[in-house]
Amino acid sequence: MRVGIISVLHESNTFISTPTTMDSFRRDGIFTGRAMYDHYSGGHHEVSGFLEGLESAGIDALPIFHAGTTPSGRITRETCRELMRLMFDEVAAVGDMDGYLVAPHGANSGEGDEYRDMDGHWLSRLREAVGSEKPIICTIDPHANLSPRMVAACDATIAYRSNPHLDQKQRGLEAAALMVRTLKGEVAPVQAGAFPRIGINIERQSTFAPPCLPMYELADEMLKEPGVLSNSVVLGFPYADVEEMGSAFVVVTDGDRDRAQVLANRLSDYLFAHRAEFVGEYIPVPEAVDMAVGQEGPVCLLDMGDNVGGGSAGDGTEILHELHGRGNTTGFVCIFDPESQERARGAGVGNRVVLDIGGKTDDLHGKPLRAEVRVRSLHAGKYRESEVRHGGRTAFDMGPTAIVETDTGITISLTSRRAVPVSLGLMTSCDLDPADFQVVVAKGVHAPVAAYQPVCTALIRVDTPGATAADMRGFEYAFRREPMYPFEEIGV
Repeated sequence: MRVGIISVLHESNTFISTPTTMDSFRRDGIFTGRAMYDHYSGGHHEVSGFLEGLESAGIDALPIFHAGTTPSGRITRETCRELMRLMFDEVAAVGDMDGYLVAPHGANSGEGDEYRDMDGHWLSRLREAVGSEKPIICTIDPHANLSPRMVAACDATIAYRSNPHLDQKQRGLEAAALMVRTLKGEVAPVQAGAFPRIGINIERQSTFAPPCLPMYELADEMLKEPGVLSNSVVLGFPYADVEEMGSAFVVVTDGDRDRAQVLANRLSDYLFAHRAEFVGEYIPVPEAVDMAVGQEGPVCLLDMGDNVGGGSAGDGTEILHELHGRGNTTGFVCIFDPESQERARGAGVGNRVVLDIGGKTDDLHGKPLRAEVRVRSLHAGKYRESEVRHGGRTAFDMGPTAIVETDTGITISLTSRRAVPVSLGLMTSCDLDPADFQVVVAKGVHAPVAAYQPVCTALIRVDTPGATAADMRGFEYAFRREPMYPFEEIGV
């Protein structure tokens, strides 16, 4: 038996002015066939789980197509068309499969009506191409904006159950095991989704603490019921202006779609009853820095408005300005700024240079910080991570990187590529130790937690402005459902 594997991974923040193009996907990775196998084999990703699970069951795993890039703006129409052409050329070239394991992100979104629900688009095309009899089993990020079209195209949908995402390989193994059972005729998975008109604030989306934890515990209890093969909580991605924006639930049963719908509705009813708990908490920058400076360090400040993992610019300066202006503490901040990196590199290690740091991508994330700095060190910006971290990646590339220091005690990493802070390698690869700083700034919300929590005394989520600002009510949507809580009150 042969099972094909397809993956398209991009978290599309439609509130970012800079579009995502084919150059981004080519830079970060488009793989087919053996190259896709080599990239994921032995890793921590769900595709790694697909490969391992199928191979251990004696089923041929055929990697067909993968495309992925760092979260950023909406995918251009031309890029969507080219990705679809490449994908379906490969689908046709490999021939008939017995089933398909697929990994859309769930928040891929392109330009135009055809591609706004990009994952629904390509999953529906795949279903049409392979017919109704071939099982298609899907894994998604819980930051998906799940659409009914995605649910209809697949026999089962399985979302990661942890945020930060530490269980991607487990979910890939789960999907592979379900595919094996399906191909052997042991089960006949069918699924149903529930789509409450509720947006869950990003600050409330930790799966290891209330309010999410009790909801996941309810879902875990449901898995013990006879005939329930899987269920998923989909937290949603609030930074995409699409009709599907918001939360969702999926239940997969053995041949009983009506029961799957009843159970999905049960989870949805729980969220409705507890919706006020998911609105969020907002700590302004000065208060957060006061809290961080006033306790034993290092303290990690999570910059929610400049969350690189949510597609933001990575050059936000609001917390940097506050730390620099105080001049009474030590701090570390990573800033995406190719121009300043080049100028620091040109100045040379040990020399001083005046830089306008950050705030260059747009006007959403603070103004540049003008400061005279000393160039501490220069680095290639590449490193590897051996531990399981958010996103399942093992290799990272910040591009050429310069470490500079201000006279006010702030150390700044100037990178030439946006860096998602899911690994301490962001610091340690540049000979920096978090323990040397009172304040460590990480541009994320939950993704950095697995790496930074073990080395920090506290983590504080900071209400900063930007393309990923925590309060979704500050964004203007053209396509979201109305009414939707917390934008509007909703009835039963």
